[in-house]
Amino acid sequence: MTSTFFRGLALAAALVGAPVVQASPVTFSAVLNGASESPATASPGTGFATVDFDLAAHTMRVRVDFSGLVAGTTASHIHCCTAVPNAGNALVATTTPTFTGFPSGVTAGTYDHTFDMGLASSYNAAFISANGGSTASAEAALYAGMVAGEAYLNIHSSTFPSGEIRGFLQVPEPGSLALLALGLAGLALGLRKRQKMALSGSVTARTRAAHPPHRLRASSPPFR
Repeated sequence: MTSTFFRGLALAAALVGAPVVQASPVTFSAVLNGASESPATASPGTGFATVDFDLAAHTMRVRVDFSGLVAGTTASHIHCCTAVPNAGNALVATTTPTFTGFPSGVTAGTYDHTFDMGLASSYNAAFISANGGSTASAEAALYAGMVAGEAYLNIHSSTFPSGEIRGFLQVPEPGSLALLALGLAGLALGLRKRQKMALSGSVTARTRAAHPPHRLRASSPPFR
């Protein structure tokens, strides 16, 4: 299954409501390094990021461990959505100027924060504007971009203000991906049934309007 296929299904899932699709968060991960930056940097720094996205609860937990940076940190974000998976640059999607509470001025550290994706403050305002103008549409776009491999997490430093290390968030491991596909397939089936029911109701209503039922007249009392 291609990333484009999953991106489309994930976007539909996020827009119509996650409770139908999944009961637990989907976990994405990224290995961070200088070679993955665009353009690449010679930084010896490394890191690892884990993002748990829960569409049902509208939360996104971000965990990052990093070390070996050549200069102190200045910011960290998730960017989305690149033109092609695992390459290129994209707009900052998450809150600016940096993740809430991300350690500043250090070359190594850890981070763990859960964002409420129903709040505008969890996003870059420009990302909301570019993706439908609401937090619901922005959440759907970010989730779909992550599923498609078009979102990356990076860490900026004073030496590399455009980003010292980064990594593209990868689609879930095969087991989780299979569950996601199954849930999305169920969602598609549910939507199809709803459309059929709506169409059937519409046809019935038109038929009744064109052929109103005959009303029985009250019979006259018999002659005595």
